[in-house]
Amino acid sequence: MGRLVVTEYISVDGVVEAPSGSEQFARTGWSDHFSRGQEGQQFKVDETMAADAQLLGRVTYELFAASWPQYEGEFADRFNRMPKYVVSSRLKDPEWENTTVLKGDLIEEVTELKRQYERDILVHGSPQLSQALIEHDLVDALHLLVYPIIVGAGKRLFGGTSGTKRLRVASARTFGDGVHLLIYERAA
Repeated sequence: MGRLVVTEYISVDGVVEAPSGSEQFARTGWSDHFSRGQEGQQFKVDETMAADAQLLGRVTYELFAASWPQYEGEFADRFNRMPKYVVSSRLKDPEWENTTVLKGDLIEEVTELKRQYERDILVHGSPQLSQALIEHDLVDALHLLVYPIIVGAGKRLFGGTSGTKRLRVASARTFGDGVHLLIYERAA
């Protein structure tokens, strides 16, 4: 059975909105002034190479689909060819290769995905989707790259939940310009 891994660039104050890119957000690009260094870059490569699939919200999917097909190389090839699942009621005809739109019950669809794959299923960004997955105890691990910045506004990863969600620290490291990698796993 595969693991569902939420991977996020996150500020000290919990913001995950528009860390880089061209999203319509006044404070977009807040992670761009920091370097993760070679070790941090390698972590992202290893994370992707260890995954079997991606699960994305529509907004993140559309941002990725607009840029990733233009890239080349081993990492880009893996990222582009990997099966992608998008949770959306609006997306009708995805153009990015190997993409399936999930429109059924979130819990059932994700549970079936976890049965279908043996390794990780990565959820990049997608804060609304990530919050729903956390709420329903479907997330097996959180990979948080915490940037040393207070953004002060924007979508945050952690919203209200119906109960507490216990985690255990699996790993903690620091990369480049003080970017902390915190890996949490769901406590048994």
